[in-house]
Amino acid sequence: MSWDDFAKHARDAADWGANYHKTIRDRPVRAQTAPGDIAAQLAPSPPEDGTDLGAIMADFERIVMPGITHWQHPRFFAYFNSNAAPASVLAEFLTSIIAPQCMLWQTSPAATEMETKMLDWLRQGLGLPDGYQGVIQDSASSATLAAVLNMRERALNFRGNIEGLHGQPTLRIYCSDQVHSSIDRAIWIAGIGSDNLVKIRTTGDLRAMDPLDLEAAIAEDKLAGRVPAGIIAATGATGMGACDDLQAVAAVAKEHNLYTHLDAAWAGTAMICPEFRTLWAGAEQFDSIVFNPHKWLGAQFDCAAHFLRDPDVLRQTLAIRPEYLKTHGAEDIIDYSEWSIPLGRRFRALKLWFLMRHYGMEGLRVRIRNHVMWSQALCERLRAEPEIEVVTNPILSLWTFKVAGTSDDDTQALVDRINDDGRIYLTQTNVDGTKVIRFQAGQFDCEQRDFDVAFDTILELARAT
Repeated sequence: MSWDDFAKHARDAADWGANYHKTIRDRPVRAQTAPGDIAAQLAPSPPEDGTDLGAIMADFERIVMPGITHWQHPRFFAYFNSNAAPASVLAEFLTSIIAPQCMLWQTSPAATEMETKMLDWLRQGLGLPDGYQGVIQDSASSATLAAVLNMRERALNFRGNIEGLHGQPTLRIYCSDQVHSSIDRAIWIAGIGSDNLVKIRTTGDLRAMDPLDLEAAIAEDKLAGRVPAGIIAATGATGMGACDDLQAVAAVAKEHNLYTHLDAAWAGTAMICPEFRTLWAGAEQFDSIVFNPHKWLGAQFDCAAHFLRDPDVLRQTLAIRPEYLKTHGAEDIIDYSEWSIPLGRRFRALKLWFLMRHYGMEGLRVRIRNHVMWSQALCERLRAEPEIEVVTNPILSLWTFKVAGTSDDDTQALVDRINDDGRIYLTQTNVDGTKVIRFQAGQFDCEQRDFDVAFDTILELARAT
């Protein structure tokens, strides 16, 4: 393909993309294909000769699109949205064209310096103090893994990377019983072992971990000769939005000199609205914090903002400096590959620059406030219906419900009917051992009318049993 041909096809793709988003409400939210449907249409072996791009695009429409669940659909109310605001998409397009590898300052100075500045813009937007510095990770999962590795190395006086874990004392990490599964996976990968992730029971409407139980677990481990290494707290956990009492957690951590990490992957975006910051009061006392601009803020996947009070701990844990990665003759530069697990790094800061400049922080706040208002209003409309039981009250735009008096099997059957219907997309979770239906709003372009469709769809299909 020549670059002249590329320009033509790129214009066609842009037109296709605009039409896709303008007509997306006409599509079922979740893919309606059966397992194997897409694979059966793909050739069993690669082609020997090239194919005209027009034919490839036709096959894209015929084969690929029926098997796509539309994460950009305004009635995607299932998982936390992976958004793609138009300004962010344009930035990603430009990034794809120039295709930089941004592992070092010298391999793309603009990427490094923009990343530093964009993370500081976000820090200011969230109301975090000046001391925090930031790095863009691919996901909150990677940031959490980095935090767990920090906890491990700090507790072992940075001997783990050198000596290995065999023969080292048993390390313990503490979290609530509401945390995301990425915490469990980080514990596995870090070599600490799932038996040493201590999950503290949660209480209250916010399902916060009990600080007395946390204190007791740490004391018991110390008495048994185990080494407490860190605490992972949550603001807006995935299941039903659980929020820990961060001030209480930070107080326990300070008493025992433990590293603290806050997973605010979804709810962190809402903290650009000052009125929601009560949900993470005390966050400024944590050693590291992560939230995903690729969820609620509108940045295209992938983009996780990882803030650190002391980046030197992270660099001491992750940095490797062979000669070919050194930048000679430049002082006080940042090489973000020393702040992340992969060596290779994409130019993720550009989409944040486009996003925040185009919409402005107030434009982004308005969207979040609307999502919270519309979601909570839908909750109250459904609560007023006699057959609907709201199980957990809204935390921002997330809440759970079920049809009153029904079994777990009945609840799952209703979720399946709703998703097969195609008008909206929901998912299920467990609350206190009971299966419930989870509603969450955050698609960048959703409107009040989409919540009206959700109300009608839920009631119609709940009453069809």
